[in-house]
Amino acid sequence: MPFLIRILLAFIALPAWAEGPAIVVGAAVSETGALAPLAGDYRRGLLLWQDEVNGAGGLLGRHVELRLLDDESDARRSGELYAQLIRDKADLLIGPYGSAATLMAAAQTERAQRVLINGAGASLAVHQRSPRYLFQTTMSNASYGVGILEIAKAAGLASATILARDDHTVREMADATRERAVKQGLKVTGIEVYGGVVEDFAPYVQKGRADAWIVFGELRDTAGILRSMRKLDYAPRLFFARSAGDPRLIGLVGQDAEFALGTREYDPKFRTEGNEQFAAAYDARWSAPPTFAAAQGYAAGTVLAEAVRRIRSLDQAKLRSTLAQMEIDTVLGGYKVDPETGEQKATSPAVVQIQRGKPQVVWPEWLQSSTMQPYPQWSERRVLE
Repeated sequence: MPFLIRILLAFIALPAWAEGPAIVVGAAVSETGALAPLAGDYRRGLLLWQDEVNGAGGLLGRHVELRLLDDESDARRSGELYAQLIRDKADLLIGPYGSAATLMAAAQTERAQRVLINGAGASLAVHQRSPRYLFQTTMSNASYGVGILEIAKAAGLASATILARDDHTVREMADATRERAVKQGLKVTGIEVYGGVVEDFAPYVQKGRADAWIVFGELRDTAGILRSMRKLDYAPRLFFARSAGDPRLIGLVGQDAEFALGTREYDPKFRTEGNEQFAAAYDARWSAPPTFAAAQGYAAGTVLAEAVRRIRSLDQAKLRSTLAQMEIDTVLGGYKVDPETGEQKATSPAVVQIQRGKPQVVWPEWLQSSTMQPYPQWSERRVLE
């Protein structure tokens, strides 16, 4: 084929962009430092979103250019980089990875009256001052007790014990769960807070006799609580620990992990909107299944692009108004925010139960891979073959 014809065919294959420069979408994402491993997946989710948007014709008929800056896992630097992106007139902004960095970035975007998509800042502190231009697409820390309390309500349970490690993130989860439980009518005496390395949870088990045990802590804590319960021959009617869905729990306590409930924020097999296609495309490009962080990045881009398409503009006031009221589905679940604070209200982690050594989704019903089994007394359990 003559060279000139090949060149002409190449131009025909390119997307037919409208006149005008690329739409620049800016974000600060940790490529170095402590957060880099997790933030790397967030970055890859954003890059895949960029490719798909451009493959479908871009936004407003213009090419989308991601401008990603390295905040070096330093929240203060993240704020400086968003100030730089604003000075450089980036058209749209997506938030960094992590709550502390999001807080610093939002301080800059609020001052400049620029919309910021909070794709990976779960802390309640990010939205507690009712920012006007910040919109959360990931699940909030307040959402981690939603599923288990729905399960407790359906089971007719009357009381709950809540344990939490003395850590800011899990304390937010526990406090929000207690508040929701009390409104639901569950009797909750308080939150038992523990710190440091606890080897023996027997004092907490002896004190916290209730229908439901709800634990927010680390994997080792869940293992320690289960060992103490087994030793004291105590089993509540429901046992939930946020970390119980971690496959490593089986290696720590073996079959004592059976019937425990935990959380799962994301899974490539979830039947959420567009997830099958996203997971396949991500695996094809990066030779690995997408993680929660990857889905966070992709969902942030999805919400932002849909808002731009609806207003057919980059006007920040119109974008803000649309994001405050818009409802759509993403690979993480629904997007719907409190219009006063921008906090995500439509999605929460799935609840999984360990059944025959594997975590099975038991809530919400539309994601179920198995029905929930009662939490048996230790004397009623049989060794699995």
